[in-house]
Amino acid sequence: MSSPTIRDVAREAAVSVASVSRVINGHSNVRPEMRAKVEAAALALGFTPHAGARNLSLSRTGSIGVVLPDLHGEFFSELVRGMDGAASTREFQLLLSNVHSEPSPAVAALRTMRGRVDGLVVMAPHIDPELLFAQLPSSLPVLLLNCGTDEHDHAELRIDNHAGAVAMTEHLIATGRRRIAHLAGPQDNSEARERRRGYEDVMRAHDLEPHVMAGDFLETSGTRAAEQILATEQRPDALFAANDGMAIGALVALRRGGLTVPGDIAVTGFDDIPLTRLVSPSVTTMSVDIAALGARAIERLCAIIDGGEDQRVEMASPRLVIRETCSGATGSAPSTTQHVRNREK
Repeated sequence: MSSPTIRDVAREAAVSVASVSRVINGHSNVRPEMRAKVEAAALALGFTPHAGARNLSLSRTGSIGVVLPDLHGEFFSELVRGMDGAASTREFQLLLSNVHSEPSPAVAALRTMRGRVDGLVVMAPHIDPELLFAQLPSSLPVLLLNCGTDEHDHAELRIDNHAGAVAMTEHLIATGRRRIAHLAGPQDNSEARERRRGYEDVMRAHDLEPHVMAGDFLETSGTRAAEQILATEQRPDALFAANDGMAIGALVALRRGGLTVPGDIAVTGFDDIPLTRLVSPSVTTMSVDIAALGARAIERLCAIIDGGEDQRVEMASPRLVIRETCSGATGSAPSTTQHVRNREK
């Protein structure tokens, strides 16, 4: 009969392999009840840690894996900038990979990271969570960033996309807009779905008819939406784009087509990428402080790598930033300090 393994102990104690490893390796930041549970399971199974395996488990690669939907565009460059700053202060290097729009590259990217990193940040809001989580080794520290609903007790960091869309739509209504169109993101993207849901909830609550236009988070879909609006007799008086890239694409095309912004139509976005402050007129948007979001993801992951227990869902609350593309703007942006709240599972 083969000797019991660390996985057998984890199964017997009903905890993760990482938790068993922390107990075996003598980490001080393990809860007493967790330590007692693991030690009891190890005793019951007759498990004895192998000295060589223990030394191997203590080794570090000095790298953190980051898997993102894309590496192109200001959102992701800002996100990586925040991650890199936080990782550098902790003497970690980032190993980046992107998964595009298909599930198979995401699976391949996660497999490639195995054995090469000390922990992993995964942002894949467009991938089926069950498919995604099946590829994550139970022993590898993982933080999920803006992924779909997770029933597997991973540490998570999410933007409260629904609340942000609610705030933006309420703002547009407060400025007197009634024919508000929403330029949505991809249908298979959980963030886009939450932003659309927030918009529709507010429109219906005010007895207004939702008007959703198809988009894909790219600037070109903003241009196409603007062309549709210009060709429509009963035009919307506001366009709420699900991200800033689409908002900017629409803004440029609408002005080129002869409409004034915000006089004829207000245009708003979501994310607060740096370009929203530089275009003219500057874009009203929902700020999520992208770089701070990336830094926070690395900060939490490093705490897990160091032996901490973390299964929290932390929600980052976007903040409305009023600029020139919506009536009533002063042209100066308020502080975009991020507000964060924790929600225990």
